[in-house]
Amino acid sequence: MNAPPPATTSSVTVFHDCILIDGTGAAPVSPAVVVVADGRIRSAGPAPDGFDPAATYPGAELVALGGHTMCPGFFDCHVHLGLPGTGGPPLDTALRPSSYLHFQLIERLRVTLHAGVTSARDLMGVDAGVRAAIADGPIAGPRLQVAIDMLSQTCGHADFALPSGLDPTPLLGGSIVDTVDAARTRVRHLVRAGADVIKVATSGGISSPNDDPDWLGLRREAVAAVVEEARNLGGRPVAAHAIGRAGIEAAVAAGVHSIEHGYALDDELRHRMVEGHVFLVPTLLETVRPVTASPQGARKSAIWHRLAQESVRASVAAGVPIAVGTDAGLGPAHGTNLRELALLVEYGGMTPMQAIVAGTRTSAQLCGVEDDLGTLEEGKWADLIVVRGDPLRDVSLLGDPENVLLVVKGGETAVDRAGLRR
Repeated sequence: MNAPPPATTSSVTVFHDCILIDGTGAAPVSPAVVVVADGRIRSAGPAPDGFDPAATYPGAELVALGGHTMCPGFFDCHVHLGLPGTGGPPLDTALRPSSYLHFQLIERLRVTLHAGVTSARDLMGVDAGVRAAIADGPIAGPRLQVAIDMLSQTCGHADFALPSGLDPTPLLGGSIVDTVDAARTRVRHLVRAGADVIKVATSGGISSPNDDPDWLGLRREAVAAVVEEARNLGGRPVAAHAIGRAGIEAAVAAGVHSIEHGYALDDELRHRMVEGHVFLVPTLLETVRPVTASPQGARKSAIWHRLAQESVRASVAAGVPIAVGTDAGLGPAHGTNLRELALLVEYGGMTPMQAIVAGTRTSAQLCGVEDDLGTLEEGKWADLIVVRGDPLRDVSLLGDPENVLLVVKGGETAVDRAGLRR
């Protein structure tokens, strides 16, 4: 994920009078002081007895946080910023000029960032130009990693062709690869286009029109070829849309980096994921709303969403590394991303602290950026949020953007709802 350019001056900001949850899983610190210089964390920890920020840091910007809680900026490791989310059918993208869609995208990026998501992985639908525009400054949004599109076989999860003859597959971000060689070639094209991560569909899906979640998608040999190409072309990870058991098994056996959804996981596959350090991105937020776009989708969601909610607790208990992702854009509304944390507590049996770590440190590890992001520790980029109250008592506080009082990315304010940095 692209880092912002360093500040041209050595200005210092001192955040104090807060509870600090640093993302490492350590106990919260209160009262805490966090010092930011040139966009990075200079120090983060307990305030010394008798601490006087003005005397200790003369000339610095002093930001009193009124006892509210500071956390690292959160990740959403499975978003679709090119899709409309609640209130708009995905096919809407086929009905609008591309210029109109760009303006919709700007708003989606804004509300996602303002909800406290400072980093995101877009797993189908936007290209590397969006990532660059955010990194270079023309538009505001989370730091992005992009997959650009999703590889699928004919009659697979990324095949959106309809019996009417209409085929919106290219507009929705699908790539059809029916041979191992075609899969290899498409990976090379995506890397050339700037993809950070390669996404494959090893099972059918719920919203897709031509398949079922328990159908096997791309076969193991094709996925293994994708993994090999991605590894040899810059060490890129491979994320697998995998809902049914056959698809999960094919993806794990082929060596993917993450399983997206993973609803039909069993104990054998969980053990293999733990042994191989394969991440799970459960996307529970998409399971709390039925699919209504088609009768087939409604039928599939009624079965598989319940299974997802029943399955995730065993994955947490087995020690599968859990990262936070929501499928925002496909179903969930953009800007509601952090509601996922309360669902990890409700269905996954996590503590609020574990859910916060999943959305910060573990998600940074999934994205390969843990040296710079994911925790509030010395030397890391100052991506942080301030939330009203104590999310360790009520993690659902984080799911309401109105409770996210301040969002800072690389030391710069993205939104300040409470006027804390006057």
